[in-house]
Amino acid sequence: MRDLRLGLLVLGATFAAYLTVYTTSLGHLPTAFDYLSLLNTSLPLVFVAIGQSLVVLTGGIDLSVGGTVSLGVAITAATGGSPAWLLLVLAVGVLCGTVNGLVVAKGRIAPILTTLATLSVYSGLALRVLPVPGGSVDPAVRTALTDPDAPTALIWLALAVAGWLGLRRTRFGMRVYAIGSDEASARAVGVPAARVKVAVYALSGLCAALAAIFYVSTTTSGDPNAGAPYILTSIAAVVVGGIAFSGGRGSALGAVAGAFALTLVIDVLFFAGIDPLYQSLFQGLFLVVAVLLGSAGALLARRRREAAS
Repeated sequence: MRDLRLGLLVLGATFAAYLTVYTTSLGHLPTAFDYLSLLNTSLPLVFVAIGQSLVVLTGGIDLSVGGTVSLGVAITAATGGSPAWLLLVLAVGVLCGTVNGLVVAKGRIAPILTTLATLSVYSGLALRVLPVPGGSVDPAVRTALTDPDAPTALIWLALAVAGWLGLRRTRFGMRVYAIGSDEASARAVGVPAARVKVAVYALSGLCAALAAIFYVSTTTSGDPNAGAPYILTSIAAVVVGGIAFSGGRGSALGAVAGAFALTLVIDVLFFAGIDPLYQSLFQGLFLVVAVLLGSAGALLARRRREAAS
């Protein structure tokens, strides 16, 4: 719960800053359209962050999410994003993640090296499918996923949160945490660590494919390099959400809060009139402050436990 509170704290502070700069800049509070636009824009990062959270909870990392998102965006946009093709996009996402999991779990190659290599492969395939930005999405799909005039995205956000809460309470969810906490001990008590890791990376690929679909639904077109920003932002969302990079501690709900906070940061910088050339600098400072808050909170909690004992 402490990790979730950190994510909510950062989100609350960022939202307060958003309200302040928006009101100062435009002279009125954000409208329903602004909130709806923010929700639709945040969803791709929310899904990538959930998938990244699962991987990090096992003590790994998935850099290939950028390539998987790019490939999913390319396929979705190039085919028009009809429902039948969307199923293929989801299947491709699962396949990409499964390849990562097999190399990491069976090949025993470090996750960062594995996913860095597959990032290049998936990004190259995306350029092969969609050499230049363009494409479209089925209007019916856009209405169902990210209707610009109705909060349909709230339904998908609720389903994503419910899916995580349900997964967390399953045997599989408990095994994910066990592997992240101490893989050797988990294996000793019969946890099939290799199978769990493959499944975790497959789920990360599925989440990246969902992010790609929501990206095209929001923008109504595709870009073969669309996934590149999600590599670092998904990791940043995990950090802001309080998930331990050593694995075994944290909640994907914190990463969801972190994803919304990071999306809000872009709007804060925009309405504050910050030169786009300096936006990366301020995003980095935001991440550093969030990490320091998390470290300070962990230190205080540890001292309280020691004092109580």
